[in-house]
Amino acid sequence: MAGVAVSPASLLDVIAEIAEISANTGVFKKDCADLARRVCLLTHLVEEIRDSPQTPTEEESDASSSLVSCECDWWSDLVVGLQAAKRLLSAATCFQARESSEGAAKRISFQFQCVTWKLEKALGNLPYDRYDISDEVREHVELARLQLRRAMQRYGSLNSKKFSTALAEPMEKDSSSKVTEKLECIPETIHSNIPSSDEKKLESPPRRKSSSASLAFFLSKDADIERLEKVITKTNDDNSKKSDNLTIPEDFLCPISLELMKDPVIVSTGQTYERSYIQRWIDCGNLRCPKTQQKLGNFALTPNYVLRSLISQWCTKHNIEQPGGYTKNCEGEVSAIRALVRKLSTRSLQDRRTALSEIRSLSKRSSDNRILIAEAGAIPVLVKLLTSEDVETQEKAVTCVLNLSIYESNKELIMLAGAVTSIVQVLRAGTEEAKENAAATLFSLSMADENKIIIGASGAIPALVNLLENGSVRGKKDAATALFNLCIYEGNKGRAVRAGVVNPLVKMLSDTSSHRMVTEALTILSVLAGNKDAKTAILRANAVPTLIALLQKDQPRNRENAAAILFAICKRDKEKLILIGKLGAVVPLMELSRDGTERAKRKANSLLELLRNSSQKLC
Repeated sequence: MAGVAVSPASLLDVIAEIAEISANTGVFKKDCADLARRVCLLTHLVEEIRDSPQTPTEEESDASSSLVSCECDWWSDLVVGLQAAKRLLSAATCFQARESSEGAAKRISFQFQCVTWKLEKALGNLPYDRYDISDEVREHVELARLQLRRAMQRYGSLNSKKFSTALAEPMEKDSSSKVTEKLECIPETIHSNIPSSDEKKLESPPRRKSSSASLAFFLSKDADIERLEKVITKTNDDNSKKSDNLTIPEDFLCPISLELMKDPVIVSTGQTYERSYIQRWIDCGNLRCPKTQQKLGNFALTPNYVLRSLISQWCTKHNIEQPGGYTKNCEGEVSAIRALVRKLSTRSLQDRRTALSEIRSLSKRSSDNRILIAEAGAIPVLVKLLTSEDVETQEKAVTCVLNLSIYESNKELIMLAGAVTSIVQVLRAGTEEAKENAAATLFSLSMADENKIIIGASGAIPALVNLLENGSVRGKKDAATALFNLCIYEGNKGRAVRAGVVNPLVKMLSDTSSHRMVTEALTILSVLAGNKDAKTAILRANAVPTLIALLQKDQPRNRENAAAILFAICKRDKEKLILIGKLGAVVPLMELSRDGTERAKRKANSLLELLRNSSQKLC
């Protein structure tokens, strides 16, 4: 997987380990069993991705080569979700209600909610077409998604009663539970760098006693056993030096991470969170406040200067090191990024190239960087550089815009900067790499419905059709993806047909090379087939015999789309019905009505019914 360290084979090992975790005891017995069962449904999915020839190699990992960086977000979510599920199940199966506070139980429940949401989000963004996922496996995935969505609706009110009941029941302490012992001593500074034995150990802020690790640990990509052992060793050493622990005021703790806040911000519901955690929560697509579950009216984060001052005063009073690490680091990053943005406008060509390379690298790494780069005012400058006469500058600029567009809020900023016209210009006259990334950027921007209209009216579609017909293998795939997304909007279908998209798509149906794009071609044609001009163009391109052939011998999804296109062409057209009957469509349609996908069966049965009615009228 491009841009992701965990391979499908490694993820299968994680799923196997989850399946082996015993979920037969404990307060969270049902939660653990349900989560483990849903995870196991994903085994065949990961196996098919592992075996897919479309799985990107390491050489294809750069976001500049394709839209891989966008697609990696779903894989990254899946990896993080499954790893978090494994850690959570290990902790929850050993949770002891008698020895733990009600708050600790609620935090574990919240962690179940977050892991469930993370997995559902990952599966919702799964690019089935890219990896040729079979219909059987797709059904498994959709079943898992449905169960995860239902679980998300249940968490909260349903489990609160269970906590109250369970906490009142006497339970024997499992003295052999190493997992619980480890989790009890994980400090709130789990994400900070762990000092080595020869470094001076600073006193950490005190924390509330809890039998569970923070949400930050469970959702961390970086948490591992070795790091955990170091944290435990350090914490035990520190605790041996302290006889009493201060209790941090409840209002000073982030509801997500349970850590003393460093940069508290207020969301639209009035709740306060640590900036980095709530921003990550929003970046993942969550539309509700984590604490109240109210829908966020907007995504503005307002600094809570009063609370920050109170935290500072409390730390000074109790001789506790003030948690300024994140703010300082953030300020340092902002300063460095602003310096890079200023370099983009320098007269020195080499300085501009260097700054672009660094911004390209930073924007590829994380959503946080994409936010900081946009806030530093980079987008308007990058848009201007798209029209640079220097080839290298243009290539890097369009790649930076592509990477920044992955973050949802940046899409609007890019559109407001008037980037579409310049991107289309790159698509027409840029280098191969620049054209590929320009097409990928248009796809990313077109995820918003209103942008589909703007991009369609900009002249982008003829340029994309040209790339589809004459581009590199990667360029053709990026062009096909962008065209499919744009043609979802009805007004763009006519533009695509007039731009000549049908002929190259029909040619792809007969392609037998290793880089065949039959699936992509059929998918786009199935979207276009409802358009009158598209029907005429498909018939003129003599696509019907090829579509009938695909009914018999291709993949289930391709057979389904072939049947859908034929149905759209022949509906209310007796001549076309007679034509497909003469070309031998009846037998493959009958086979498809028996062994095709549900949608394929419906289309095949509808066509057969039309053929029967047509033949009866002729008689």
